[in-house]
Parts: sequence; structure tokens; C-alpha cells
Amino acid sequence: MRSSIVKLFLLVLLLAGCTPASYKMTGQQRYALAHALGSLDPHIPAKEAERLALELQHTAEALNRQFERTTDPKFHNFLINVGLKEKGLCYHYCDALYLHVNKEHYPHFDFHLAGANIGSFWREHNALVVTARGEPVSKGIVIDAWRDPQKLYFSKVNEDTAYHWIHRPERECCQKGR
Repeated sequence: MRSSIVKLFLLVLLLAGCTPASYKMTGQQRYALAHALGSLDPHIPAKEAERLALELQHTAEALNRQFERTTDPKFHNFLINVGLKEKGLCYHYCDALYLHVNKEHYPHFDFHLAGANIGSFWREHNALVVTARGEPVSKGIVIDAWRDPQKLYFSKVNEDTAYHWIHRPERECCQKGR
């Protein structure tokens, strides 16, 4: 038994020391994200949507490095829960993206925290939702930097079949000046 635990611990240490994951978002994928953001409202300038898409990608990449993300999301959560990593749970990504984009100037967009399966220890998930200014979360785009260590996930809220998203305004208390 002790030998199995030692082997498991060594395997976890080996995997925890790998190179951080980085998004391989191509220009075409970034264009698709910018197009999706711009399609939220016909009055959104293409340049603002493109700038936001690039900012989301760069911020997600920086978070992967900061959180030393090396594995798939569930194994990374395991490493955090056993104390081998400090951060990188879905809400860490969500909150950091939210705080970052709220510091920038995007006059045609609103940013919201959303959650799915709230209260379920194994299934709760959090993500950022981007909407056109003044629109409800249900008409937004989910930005999920946690879900896939290789690319920034995005989808219209109502087309994300993996989760049923709900707005979590009670978590937006850290939002300043809005």
C-alpha cells in the first residue's frame, strides 16, 4: 500500500512539473471570436471586437502561465485539492478574466460572471460571459479559459450544450466603478 502511494505521489510530482499549457489559438480562431463578439450587436465596431478577442486570448495565456497549468482541467483541480498547486480552478480563471477586462475600456460590451451546477462540488463550473452593453447574460458569449488547456473556449450561451449557465450577479461585488 505504502509503495503504491509513493508511486502515485511521484507520478503527480512528475506531471506537476511539466511545461505550462499554452493556447494555440490561430488567427482564424481569433477572427471567429472577434466575429462572434461583434455579432452581439450591429453597432459594435469591428476594431473593438478584435481588440477584445485579442485581449481575452492574451489574458488567458498569461493565466495558464501564472497558474502553471500543465494538464487537463480535472487533473489540475486534483493537484490544487491535494496542495501541489495553488490556483487554476475555473473560478480563478473566470474572476481574473472578469477583473482584467473590466479595467479596460470596452464601451460596447458588458462582462458578467456566470455559473452552472452551482453548489455541486464535482460539477460546479464558472465562466465569463460577454454581452453587448445592456443585454442579458442569456444573449451573451461564454468565454471559458479553464475548459480546454489548448484553446480558449467560446460559444453563445444558449449553444453551450455542456452547461446551463446562470448569471451570478452576487459574485460581481468586486466590480468597481460600474
